[in-house]
Amino acid sequence: MSLPSFISMYQQLIAAPSISAIEDSLCMSNKGVITLLANWCESLGFTCEITELENGKGRYNLLAKRGEGDGGLMLAGHTDTVPFDDSRWNYDPFKLSEHDNKLYGLGSIDMKGFFAFVLQAISELDETKQTEPLLILATADEETTMAGAQQICRHPDLKPARCIIGEPTDMTPVFTHKGHMSTAIRVIGRSGHSSDPERGLNAIEVMHKMITKLLIIKEELKNKYSVEHFEIPYPTLNLGHIHGGDNANRICGCCEMHIDMRPLPGLSVQELQAILLTAAEEINAQYPNAVSVIDMHEPIPAFSGSTDTALVKLAEKVSGQPAVAVNYCTEAPFIQQLGCETIVMGPGSINQAHQPDEFLAMEKIKPSQAIISNMIKASCFSEYTQTT
Repeated sequence: MSLPSFISMYQQLIAAPSISAIEDSLCMSNKGVITLLANWCESLGFTCEITELENGKGRYNLLAKRGEGDGGLMLAGHTDTVPFDDSRWNYDPFKLSEHDNKLYGLGSIDMKGFFAFVLQAISELDETKQTEPLLILATADEETTMAGAQQICRHPDLKPARCIIGEPTDMTPVFTHKGHMSTAIRVIGRSGHSSDPERGLNAIEVMHKMITKLLIIKEELKNKYSVEHFEIPYPTLNLGHIHGGDNANRICGCCEMHIDMRPLPGLSVQELQAILLTAAEEINAQYPNAVSVIDMHEPIPAFSGSTDTALVKLAEKVSGQPAVAVNYCTEAPFIQQLGCETIVMGPGSINQAHQPDEFLAMEKIKPSQAIISNMIKASCFSEYTQTT
């Protein structure tokens, strides 16, 4: 089997739906994408290992390797995409569409398209000059639980020296980023007729007390913690969704709010969880067992990196751009647990991620391919000549 053209790979990846979502009804298997990638990797001489996630549900990781021993470079990405609102798309999300010098499609930059860049770059290199192991990692469920990355970081025989995670950064190296927590605050009150408030416990009123505490926590986090590398230098707390009650003349028996928190490097997930639990305990002292704090998914820690590593310095040299910190999060803190120098750097702009009519600007294809190729050559090949 020969490797398809770059555009053909892109088309086939976009045409293989692989949505992951918290709602089970929206979830899809990523097996189609994994099968495509495994076949293409094998055509380039890679040995492939496909592993179903421990929670099953038809989601798989792919680890492909060419070369022997530890070390080398791993190129990593996720195979799933976010759900989409068909009414807001002008193009078929599952068909690669070219218009106005843009390639449209769900996953075009976030981030199935990255694999087409990687495979195209590897296919143009002389395998006989490869001196270090070359690995390709394709994970499942990054957009929800990051279960794929959490499982792969426990792999007993995976020890790359370097890893590039190809999230859309416009090929700017990212050396650190914030974490992510999605938490449900649930208040269980006691329903009753609104004409006799004392016979019930209004969950909305109790939630109001919890919100007051959360807003104080929000300001305390902003004033206590700061990392200058970030555009938003403090941890953030967002009150994102709330629902409670069912009728104006009934005492509300249940109210639930969903919040989003973004910890900085150096601020642990456990510390933030403890802060929330303490706030809930203070209210529960007045209203026993009324407030619960529930993680909506496994919290994602911040990615703590440094600008001093050899990989960051190489990426800055090859890309011509200084490494930066970003507010969103990726699989980097889990991949980093393998002991490898890790950066986030890939084609496409984060501004298009999770947006209707997601696209890759075609004028960025050649320069992005050149950077990826140079990063691979510098890490794994004996003859490195930077191309532009």
